[in-house]
Amino acid sequence: MRETTEAIVGAVTGTLATPRTLLLGWYDDGRLQYIGRTATLTQAASSTAGGLLEPARPGHHPWTGWSFSAGWGSREKLHVTLVNPKLMVEVGIDVARDAAGRWRHPARFHRVRPDLSPTGGRRRTDRSTRRPRRAD
Repeated sequence: MRETTEAIVGAVTGTLATPRTLLLGWYDDGRLQYIGRTATLTQAASSTAGGLLEPARPGHHPWTGWSFSAGWGSREKLHVTLVNPKLMVEVGIDVARDAAGRWRHPARFHRVRPDLSPTGGRRRTDRSTRRPRRAD
């Protein structure tokens, strides 16, 4: 079963200008928690998202020092660039989650949501259909 949701871009693979995938999160008790990543972006999606990303300030990102696996059961680590976690995106997800609540399958990028505020986003533990607040 698939559904559509919004998430915060916290990091990317590839470059800031042309990201290959987006690593996504939700706020949980005030902390940005990793929930999954997108499948490889199309060229158009990469250009759109890349034009809105800003690098994170060194040492000021909640995921500083984290490592991300390249896939299930893989010891290979992804090379990621942390970004300022303020860009919201809409993604299609499979509802299957692992024991930590992360998406088991890559999300499908639908569109950027510059009209939404990351701080108004749904918490990872919130399973309601409440949507993030529009940015003013």
